[in-house]
Amino acid sequence: MRRIASEDLDHLTLGATLLGTGGGGDPFIAKLMVEQAIEDFGPIDVATLDELDDDALVATVAVLGAPTVIIEKIPSGSEFTDAVRALSSYMGRKIQAIMPVEVGGMNTLIPLAVATELGVPCLDADGMRRAFPQIEMTSFTLAGLSSSPMSLADEKGNKIAFETVSNQMGERLVRGSAMMLGLANAVSLYPMTVAQAKDAAVWGSMRYCSELGGHLRAVQRQEPDAWDRLLAFTGGRIAFEGKIIDLDRRTTTGFARGTVTIEDFADPTRTMRIEIQNELLLAIEDGRPVVTPPDLICMLDHETAEPITTETLAYGQRVRILALPCAPELKRGDWLDVVGPSAFGYDVDYVSLEG
Repeated sequence: MRRIASEDLDHLTLGATLLGTGGGGDPFIAKLMVEQAIEDFGPIDVATLDELDDDALVATVAVLGAPTVIIEKIPSGSEFTDAVRALSSYMGRKIQAIMPVEVGGMNTLIPLAVATELGVPCLDADGMRRAFPQIEMTSFTLAGLSSSPMSLADEKGNKIAFETVSNQMGERLVRGSAMMLGLANAVSLYPMTVAQAKDAAVWGSMRYCSELGGHLRAVQRQEPDAWDRLLAFTGGRIAFEGKIIDLDRRTTTGFARGTVTIEDFADPTRTMRIEIQNELLLAIEDGRPVVTPPDLICMLDHETAEPITTETLAYGQRVRILALPCAPELKRGDWLDVVGPSAFGYDVDYVSLEG
């Protein structure tokens, strides 16, 4: 196992902001939670999947809600351990490791704080290697694992645990419950053994996130060839550069939804429209889809290369759009039904970044 201390969090936080694809909540808030947890409970053990017993029970933990709500209703921290303990109590089994459900946004770092408080390791793996708005949109679902039993907890001490017949029903039920509890809650779900995680999870996603953050920091420092190294590491490309000329954003049915339109710097007749459901999900250039889920759309400030989250979008911002290929584990089985454009309600075909 490797240990994570406070000084190791900067690159992880920056990478998590980029992989959040505009959503997932502000990782800086989660970084503060992790730093406090390290101060209170000590460094965090991060394990690979082959370092734990195959029959050890693992659970994921995350914040559930709309990013626009989370930025105003900052988590207290206790609700996350409450959610894990409620799930453990419901199952009648000790949870022996914590794993992020997604490495992207706040949910990259929150499991680290929970793991050290509970005295268990955090696994270097997840179910997406990006952020997605719905709980069933994971490599776990594609591998046939159930998201339930799951538990939900709020900052006031309310806790519920339940089981569902499908992961899609689990999404509807937990989303409805979260709306009643304030839309910024803790959820613990996808309990599985390490053996199941070996087959279903995206391995090494936290290390990937940290290395990505290091490459992006080099870009921000304007190191020679830093952009080339970042694109080579990710297999991505710069999809568009321009200025935000229109923005529509609202919180409805448990999600932050909207549309942002960008005008090319050199050619005002060339535009890109990006559809938002918590995350930046679908990019359309001059009426043609060019980046589609599950591939990633990342928006950066054009001058500073700081990732921009959807709640901080503003008219007139100068931005660079980065398109990154998704983790290979998100393309197995009936993946288009779970993480493709139609899963988000878009009537378009998947467009591969590989051409």
